Parts: sequence; structure tokens; C-alpha cells
Amino acid sequence: MTRRKGLFIVLEGPDKSGKSTQARLLADTLKGRGHRVLHTREPGGTSVAEGVRKVLLDPALRIAPLAELFLYEASRAQHTSEKIVPALKDGKVVISERFTMSTDAYQGVARGLGLGTTSVLNKIATSGLKPDLTILLDIPVAEFDDRDKGRALDRLERENSDFRVKVRKGYLQAAKADPRAVVLDGRLPAGDLQAKILALVGKRL
Repeated sequence: MTRRKGLFIVLEGPDKSGKSTQARLLADTLKGRGHRVLHTREPGGTSVAEGVRKVLLDPALRIAPLAELFLYEASRAQHTSEKIVPALKDGKVVISERFTMSTDAYQGVARGLGLGTTSVLNKIATSGLKPDLTILLDIPVAEFDDRDKGRALDRLERENSDFRVKVRKGYLQAAKADPRAVVLDGRLPAGDLQAKILALVGKRL
């Protein structure tokens, strides 16, 4: 992977864990402090990747696990090369909602495709790029039904609780194996969580 000058931060966690809220708060705060920031997401972040996102999250579609994995990796390859790497080379702080840890948790563990498979494809899709800091917002599976009850659920969010249990297990397993990952309690009030995230990021700026 080409040497980079910026800082790559990823917020991870199961659906409804608060990733988007905390990513936005972090991006706004860092911009207010004078940092140049790219706030992006997976799947998505580019026109091609956003098109893949529509397919992946369409609740009307049934997608085989292996096809799902390849779609995520195709989206990631485009996202990494078109947006993330150029921003890092330009010295920006990149904040992404999800990255490779999501694939390990959802497809590797919950779908049963294996971490050996996801790790190889993650490395290919990213050309070996790894986050400087991954923050996992962990919430109990029971929290899913209590949060944001009015929103329409996408294809992944419509999976059953057994699937979500596996996703959480996959996340915690992946975080334990990653020395650059930190697990935070996603049940904390948003302001408290924001303060903890800012403290973690501040040490790396």
C-alpha cells in the first residue's frame, strides 16, 4: 500500500448502533477545528459503489451469500481507490462508516463464509489498506428493536435475531484480533460517546 499522510478512522457496529450519528458528529467537530475531512460510508461513497449499495440493501432481492460478499468487495474496491486513498494521500482525515470489519462480521461469521475467505478478499479489494483506528460501537442484540422504530428496514436489517447475534459475535471477535480497534458501549448517551471518540481520535491526530 502506498504511504499516506492522512488519518483513516472507521466507525463500526451492527445496524442501529449509532455509527452514522457519531461519524457526523466527529466530522463536524474536526472540521470546526480546522481539519480537512472526508466523511464517507460503505457500501457506497462513490457513484458506482452507491449503485451497488442499492442492490445490496434492496429488501425485494434475495442474494446468495457469496454473491453478497463479492458485491461488497466490488463496492469497496471502487470506494478505496476512488475516494479513500486519494484523500489520505492529500493529508485528509477520512471517517468511514464501516470498512473491512463489517465484512468479517456479516459475511465471514454471520453468513458462515469464513474469515479466511473474507480476509483474503478484503486485502485484495483495499490493496492492503488498513484503518489507523477502528471504533466498534457495541450494542446488545435486544437494542435493535428499541431503536429508531419508525424507519423502513433494508435487506440486512430484516434478518432475524439469530443473525444479529452472529454479527455481534463476529464484530467482537474481529475487534479482539485487531490492535488498532477499540470497543465502546453504544448504549452510552450520544454526548458521552462523542467525548470518548474525540479523545481516541485526538491521540492520533
